[in-house]
Amino acid sequence: MNIFEHAMQMELDGQKYYEDSAQKVELPQLKQILMELADDEVKHYNLFKAMRDNQPAAYEEATKTTILSKTINIFNDLKKENNEFTFCDDIIHLWQHACDVEKNAEEFYRKAASDESDTAKAEILRKIADEEHNHWQTIDNIISFLKRPTQWLDDAEWRSIENI
Repeated sequence: MNIFEHAMQMELDGQKYYEDSAQKVELPQLKQILMELADDEVKHYNLFKAMRDNQPAAYEEATKTTILSKTINIFNDLKKENNEFTFCDDIIHLWQHACDVEKNAEEFYRKAASDESDTAKAEILRKIADEEHNHWQTIDNIISFLKRPTQWLDDAEWRSIENI
């Protein structure tokens, strides 16, 4: 299995995990975030497939993940609703697993980029690694919210990742 086939499988696995997880979450806003993550995995899969098949592949800034801004907006809206949230350990575990997967994907793509001799493909791998980085940082912040929702949105660390 070459690097792009492996990457494609990782992205398919991620898509399935996010779609399956969305079925387990009751809060519609959390479902929405999971489905956004699944959509990003499909975009990544398509890029890797094109690279595997030696087809033209370009990372389009217009299709760059918007998960961070969407997540911030979702949780700002939730905060305005003044809802009290309680989440079971299973939900937190679901997000923690997703965070670990995204961290591993970022590491994998960064290594693959450093090993890739085709500079255009290496650049795409680095940009997808950056998206995986945004994914896991977003998910890490969701975990923080699940553990302490009332102070989460005011956390300065959350705002620091917006421009990555």
